[in-house]
Amino acid sequence: MATIRGVVKDIIHDPGRGAPVAKIQFQNAYRFKRDTELLLATEGMYTGQFIYCGRKATLTCGNVLPLSEVPEGTIVCNVEAKVGDRGSFARGSGSFAVVVTHDEDKGTTRLRLPSGGKKTVSSNVRAQIGVVAGGGRTDKPLLKAGRAYHKYAVKRNCWPKIRGVAKNPVEHPHGGGNHQHIGMPSTVAKDRPAGRKVGLIGARRTGRLRGVKKTAQDKD
Repeated sequence: MATIRGVVKDIIHDPGRGAPVAKIQFQNAYRFKRDTELLLATEGMYTGQFIYCGRKATLTCGNVLPLSEVPEGTIVCNVEAKVGDRGSFARGSGSFAVVVTHDEDKGTTRLRLPSGGKKTVSSNVRAQIGVVAGGGRTDKPLLKAGRAYHKYAVKRNCWPKIRGVAKNPVEHPHGGGNHQHIGMPSTVAKDRPAGRKVGLIGARRTGRLRGVKKTAQDKD
């Protein structure tokens, strides 16, 4: 895997996501032309910056390396799940994963994901160094319905969300009745048909979480 160099031409806003994307120009290895690729912008990336992709690339924000070349404790983002899938984990604005350990015998690497869970992936998968840009986006409240409307208008039809018990029986399994009540267990099996599969799907437990919360770090 040869190391190739690209230059950040522009950092642009993507209306469908919270993080900005970087327009990076690479020299084509086979023809006299330039290839323009879009990568997730990492914090500290700037226009005119050189980005290196490959095994010999340095540990600088924005560079792309295989996880086998990344030391333990490094903060990475846009990590692949399988070799060549171009990024699956830690892609949201401000998110990052941490390289926990390398198992050189098995050729695997253990990551701590933004959710706090641990994940074992192949050491040959690639990752970007650093934190995804656009962090702290959710700190500011939306304050009014108009802002929420425009936020989700560019994403997908998922707002406003109407409760099932507020609907009519023809529209939702929880609808109807003289008082707003579910009238059936809120848990539902994983193999129920599409129209009935509402509520707590395949729940192992329900109710309030009591006691001290165990994080993924405490378990290991």
